[in-house]
Amino acid sequence: MAKKYKPYDEILEIVDLAAGILGFEENDYIRLRNPERELKVFIPVEMDDGSIEVFEGYRVQHSGVRGPYKGGFRYHPDVSMNETKALAAEMSFKCALVNLPFGGAKGGVKVDIAKLSKRELEKLTRGYATLLFPVVGPDIDIPAPDVNTNAEIMGWFMDAYSTLNGKLTPGVVTGKPIELGGSLGRGEATGCGVMLMVREICKRLDMPFEGARIAVQGCGNVGGNTARLLHEQGCKIVALCDISGGVYLDEGLDMEEITEFLSEKQGRTLKDYNAPGLVRIPAEEILLQDVDVLIPAALENQITAEVAPHIKAKVIVEGANGPTTREADAILWEKGVLIVPDILANSGGITVSYFEWVQNLQSYSWEEEVVKQRLEYIMVRAFSEAWNCAVRMDTSFRLGAYMVAVKRIVTAAKMRGLN
Repeated sequence: MAKKYKPYDEILEIVDLAAGILGFEENDYIRLRNPERELKVFIPVEMDDGSIEVFEGYRVQHSGVRGPYKGGFRYHPDVSMNETKALAAEMSFKCALVNLPFGGAKGGVKVDIAKLSKRELEKLTRGYATLLFPVVGPDIDIPAPDVNTNAEIMGWFMDAYSTLNGKLTPGVVTGKPIELGGSLGRGEATGCGVMLMVREICKRLDMPFEGARIAVQGCGNVGGNTARLLHEQGCKIVALCDISGGVYLDEGLDMEEITEFLSEKQGRTLKDYNAPGLVRIPAEEILLQDVDVLIPAALENQITAEVAPHIKAKVIVEGANGPTTREADAILWEKGVLIVPDILANSGGITVSYFEWVQNLQSYSWEEEVVKQRLEYIMVRAFSEAWNCAVRMDTSFRLGAYMVAVKRIVTAAKMRGLN
């Protein structure tokens, strides 16, 4: 029988390993093993037909040792407390790794948004914001977009919070529309960060970056922007998938054409796209393509112990949160597949969210070029710190990244007198 996937337990395993290698006793980092606060809410929404439906939502605040809690919230039928706890913990380590003055949080509502009208979705968001009002704020906990949430939803959340707060409070969320205090460059920030990590790992491994053959799982904000930006850098995106299935083209997909095609009409997917020589593949086969770099940029738990033995890619750059299970991680390590871990690879979004928060607090906006330059500096610095730690300790890149993060949080707690 396959082991049941428990994302929070998997986070604890890697934290225990990292702390052990660093020589920490359990008392040094025990506060990282449990979130500081878990909140479950029930959100009543008046539906378009006049009925009332109640939706279950969560907000988990994992660690506030290094600053206000920070993390997105998602709308998905499979949202659970265990998943939310794991994602909140990942945010703590992600922020520490890239050295942002934040702790980690995450939230979500168990809902299939395909079944909601726009009016119902807005009511759900405003209800969620109202119930979170006592525990969020620019100096407390700053939400952001995640799976199935976007800039418009952040605008609704911000407005609901501002109404309760008695004044316009743009700093309560990041990932907002530019007109409401959002940052230039935020939309493609995560994809830009993943692209930079592909570039950096190619340098370290003496692999050619230009012309690298790449498969991307996911065609949303992260996967779509990553594929497009890598294509602009001269990489060959040979395989791409979304919820409707996958496409393969040996000479490389035209990402400019695909991006334009998908954006022209709402509801379009890759199954609607065609091009000369295009081969259609099942979405699950995207992970098994013979490529230089594989980028899982969809949901968690995609590369499992059953999938890992069949991976052909030399390098995996994790655009999604938690796409590789611990069992799969061990198999891939034995196979010699190098993984750039999620807490590093997809930290571009949280980095530009930090920039947005700073701009909101200062009531000042930065030019897009400034945002991109500062993003690149922070991402490349974090890559080098995690890589050097992994090499020095003779461990995986994932463990190296977690060691940098765990050490920063434990050190901050000790300096505050919390341990």
